[in-house]
Amino acid sequence: MMDIESHDLHQERLRCVAGLLRGSGARRVLDLGCGSGGLLQYLLRDPQFEKVAGLELSGELLAQAKMRFETLPADLRSRLELICGSYTDPPDHLVGFDAGAMVETIEHVQPTSLSRVEHAIFAGLRPGLLVLTTPNREFNSLYGLAPGEFREPDHKFEWDRARFAAWASGVARRNGYRVRLSGIGEWHPALGQPTQLAQFTRQRTTDRDPAP
Repeated sequence: MMDIESHDLHQERLRCVAGLLRGSGARRVLDLGCGSGGLLQYLLRDPQFEKVAGLELSGELLAQAKMRFETLPADLRSRLELICGSYTDPPDHLVGFDAGAMVETIEHVQPTSLSRVEHAIFAGLRPGLLVLTTPNREFNSLYGLAPGEFREPDHKFEWDRARFAAWASGVARRNGYRVRLSGIGEWHPALGQPTQLAQFTRQRTTDRDPAP
């Protein structure tokens, strides 16, 4: 497969997400679709994160993550949990983490399953903060991709900024979250940035109560 995105952009994404999780004050963090453990590696470097869990459906990628961390000192390994499973049907013990991340994973989901993902994560797991990234389809022309061509063959969709904003605002409204949209990577005045980012922050009950 051709490497459309640069290694630098991927690392910038991971650093940005790790920084947002750190800035939130979270101590227990869940990486949904953790892949081979790139973000987990950043998180384990920071003693702020007392518990780091990675959920991944691909057994092959999870095996790579286990190999990545097998030489960690025992005190760091004790903070890490790797779980083989899907975030459309996550284990009950993952409910209520301080924060979660979904880095370049939502676009691998069939559009018909997005409502299941929303229900499982935002209505079920309900992390205090969820940081989510996904490609910006508008930027693809700068990578030399044809209209309708995706950055990876396994992507089921890629959203432009308007479509992503509509989805994110709907998810937030339906599940009691606030959402803030931004981006990662080189800025283009007409096309935006290559990576879109949404920060979903769970509202307190009192925030949602109507004014008297």
